[in-house]
Amino acid sequence: MKGIIIKSTGSWYHVMDEESGRIYEARIRGKFKLIKTRLTNPLAVGDFVEFSIGQDHMAWITKIEPRKNYLIRKAVNLSKEAHIIASNIDLACILYSLKMPETSLGFLDRFLVCCEAYDIQPLILFNKVDILQPEEIEYIEDLATLYQSIGYNSLSISSLSGFHMEELRSYLHNKTAVFFGHSGSGKSTLVNTLHPEVKLKTGEISDIHLKGKHTTTYAQMHFWTFGGQVIDTPGVREFAMIDVQKEEIQYYFPEIFSLSKDCKFNNCLHINEPKCAVLAALEKEEILDSRYATYIKLMEEAEAED
Repeated sequence: MKGIIIKSTGSWYHVMDEESGRIYEARIRGKFKLIKTRLTNPLAVGDFVEFSIGQDHMAWITKIEPRKNYLIRKAVNLSKEAHIIASNIDLACILYSLKMPETSLGFLDRFLVCCEAYDIQPLILFNKVDILQPEEIEYIEDLATLYQSIGYNSLSISSLSGFHMEELRSYLHNKTAVFFGHSGSGKSTLVNTLHPEVKLKTGEISDIHLKGKHTTTYAQMHFWTFGGQVIDTPGVREFAMIDVQKEEIQYYFPEIFSLSKDCKFNNCLHINEPKCAVLAALEKEEILDSRYATYIKLMEEAEAED
């Protein structure tokens, strides 16, 4: 039998039979755990698998199909390990909130780098625009223009007011999408707005640190009534890339890679090399300082892991 993983709570999974649509509780055979990898979880929501039904009506997952892509985060307390958040994604949506809680540009750029690295189409959702002041909305509009110039689509939305929900449905239609963001960024509220029947639990923002409380504790796939599905994920603090050499990182910044052909040296890393086209563009403010800062930080992290 063939199916798709629609929920993962750790050692237990829910797998949906692709023919009947029936959902089974499932576990994996021990041999899966013997696969050598730097990933902490052998299976993720979105994985296509083969499974069999035992005498106790329990499903046993026996094979995983090759993934077309996936997104990962650093594993908690394991700097050298990573955890797959979701796999086989058509559209990855990051919920960026200017406040309550604040999303840093560094977090946004790490997300975009991971999408580039694993060949996933991203969409930036500037959420909670209903609580922004006019000058804050202007800032968001400027950000959207800057990221559009790099090649990234975005949409300003509000789950509470319904602003641009129809446009978002058009993006999501008949795709496997995934929602990412910090805890409190509004992922579960957005799912509920787009698909009220789901009724996901939502949380308040902590007044002390203006950070969100965790309301989603595991990844789960929900199916839209308008076609397609979404993988709702726990709040993510940091995205990660594994087994990436520092020389490769520039490939995942489109504006840096585009300029690199004009550098004097073919192996230019755009740090302190002479006649570097990227550094020249940075000085002219043709590249965002925040983007370049993330590039340097990722270079340092890649070098530290070598």
